[in-house]
Amino acid sequence: MPALFHLAFHVTDLDAARRFYGGVLGCREGRSTDTWVDFDFEGHQLSLHLGEPFRTTRTGRVGDQLVPMPHFGLVLELPAWQAMAQRLEAAGTEFVLQPQVRYRGEPGEQWTMFFFDPFGNPIEVKGFRSLDGLYAT
Repeated sequence: MPALFHLAFHVTDLDAARRFYGGVLGCREGRSTDTWVDFDFEGHQLSLHLGEPFRTTRTGRVGDQLVPMPHFGLVLELPAWQAMAQRLEAAGTEFVLQPQVRYRGEPGEQWTMFFFDPFGNPIEVKGFRSLDGLYAT
């Protein structure tokens, strides 16, 4: 990996953030204070700060679905994607876009799911048999 990604955004409750990002998503907690907490998001740094979450609208077209914009997420190899989908389903996560495969049999075949964290921040997680397919056309 040539570089790590850092994203800082607002949440309204750090304990709820710990339960979701640490418990459900399985992110390791890093440094924290009374007003923010860092998580290891599959090798990338998320910094969750107390405040008002950003506004989103369902304007991103994914097939025939409109998904929240802006959003952030992960690209995982398929076994890790499947494990995350199972953890989210077991936790009773409400999906914007249920775990599913897109572009089956085509270049860029991928599994995807969209969901919100407890604060309304939208997250997409994609899965690939091989990460080499990420930019396939």
